[in-house]
Formats: sequence, C-alpha cells, structure tokens
Amino acid sequence: MAKDTHVTAPTRLVEANGIRYAYRRFGAESGIPLLFLQHFRGGLDNWDPLVTDGLGQGRPVLLFNNAGVASSSGETPNTIDAMGDHLAAFVNALGLPQIDVLGFSIGGYIAQSFVLHHPNLVRRLVLAGTGPRNGEPPNNPRIPEVAGNPVPGREDFLFLFFSPSEASQAAGRAFWERRHQRKDADPPSSIQTMKAQQAALMEWREPRGERYADLKTIKQPTLVVNGNDDIMVPTINSFVLSQHIPNAQLIVYPDSGHGSLFQYPELFVAHTKLFLEARSRREVLGLEGAAGGAANPTTILLTSSQG
Repeated sequence: MAKDTHVTAPTRLVEANGIRYAYRRFGAESGIPLLFLQHFRGGLDNWDPLVTDGLGQGRPVLLFNNAGVASSSGETPNTIDAMGDHLAAFVNALGLPQIDVLGFSIGGYIAQSFVLHHPNLVRRLVLAGTGPRNGEPPNNPRIPEVAGNPVPGREDFLFLFFSPSEASQAAGRAFWERRHQRKDADPPSSIQTMKAQQAALMEWREPRGERYADLKTIKQPTLVVNGNDDIMVPTINSFVLSQHIPNAQLIVYPDSGHGSLFQYPELFVAHTKLFLEARSRREVLGLEGAAGGAANPTTILLTSSQG
C-alpha cells in the first residue's frame, strides 16, 4: 500500500448492508485516514493527483464512492442524510475507529451530515467549496444546463470550477490533464445518480429548524476553504460555515472559484497539512477526542496569486 499512488492504487470493494462500496486507499501505511468525499456526479477519478498524493504524504488517503455512484453498487439515495449514513456504514465496514474527512461541494454537505449524526467517527473536518443547509443558492442561470450535461467535458469544468481569468482557466486546463493520468478509469456515474443527487441538493436547500443551528453543535476542528468567486456554492456560504462552526478556520483563495483546491493544489495541500497536523490545546492536555477543541478560529484571505 505504501507504494500506491493516485494513479496506481487498485479499486477495492467492501460490502455493508448489501452495498458494495468502491474505494481506493494509498499514501502512508499508518495514521488517521483522510477520507475524500467528491462533488456532484464525481467518482474516484475526479480528484487532483497533486492533492490526493500530496495529502497522502504522512497519512492514509481514502477515496470513496457512495452508494450507486460510479463503481459502487446499489442506488444513490435522494437525501444528504442517507448519503451520510452510507458513509458511516462504509467506515464501520473497514473497521476504522476514527477518520478525518475532506468534503468537496456536495461532499461537504455529506460531511456535515456525517459529523452531525456520527460524531464519534470524525476527528477533524475539511470543507471545500461547500455550504450549510439552507445556505445562499447560486444565481448563474447557466449552471443547471452545464452541470447536467450527459458527459461533462473540459469546458464544462472550466466554467463551473474556475474563474474566467486567463490564469484561472490555464490552471483549470492543467488540472484537467492531471486528473486524466489514470488508465483504468472509474466508470461515469449513472443518470440515476445525477437525478438522486439533484433531489438531495434541493432537499438540502430547505430549512430545518433554526437556520444554521446545527453548525453550532459541530465540535470538531474544521477548516473551510473556497475561492473568492464560487458560482456553484457562493463564497458567502463559506463565511457562514466559519462563523457558525465553533472551531472553524477559513481560507479564501484569490481569483478562483468552486475548484480552488485544484487551482492552488500545492497551497491547499500545505494549508490542509498544517491544519490536520496541528496540536490543539486539548491535545496537549490529553483531552482531545471526537469532540476535541482547536486553536482560536481564524480567517485568512489570500489576496494575490502568490498566496
């Protein structure tokens, strides 16, 4: 396993409750695993190798397909909470007592549901390009059409994930090349998955009790990351997450959008490593657990392309 990388790691299957979940594991042999939760319709191959291999230096990395997504069996459920329960079944099937979670886009919604309903399984949380339940919706009229294309192509990703600037578009094209390095590709997600995830996204936008109240109950240290102009999940939602999760830090990258972690992969890896490896005051005192504290909440605004 230590020799596996994003490009070479085999696709594995583990079964729980009649579902065969597809996943890949690579990176370090020991340590708290970092589990990646992917964007709308995305599978194992939609990640950036610079991000996954970079974060695999020092910890095991787990890429995961939820029920019905790409190479996993079953049908994709139509609520975020059900997706979070499938994640819990997967983690328990692997016998993992605790994980760190990196949720991107809809994966960030699933990560929030997962930590709220299964807090003992989560040590730390990274939320990228995502937002809270009943957050501020996107307002670009092109998004539904482009995101719903039967086979999303490079130009679709450049529009949805990157800013219109020349630098951001160039970074997007470089990301597109990196994510197609693997030869034995994960199959694309089905139409059933797309429709179920669309229904889940609509349900996530509905209010449930006091707005943002659930966020206050997340005790895990949390890193929130986004670009300064996310058209998919407007960047204001990242500020909301950082304001309402008690132990949250926020980083906003310049001249970037939904896929800021793919536009600035080295910077994102460096920031995420610092966060995952930081020792909190509670850890020093021997008190850190599933609901452990963190250093004081911090907001970092990067205002130039040099970070």
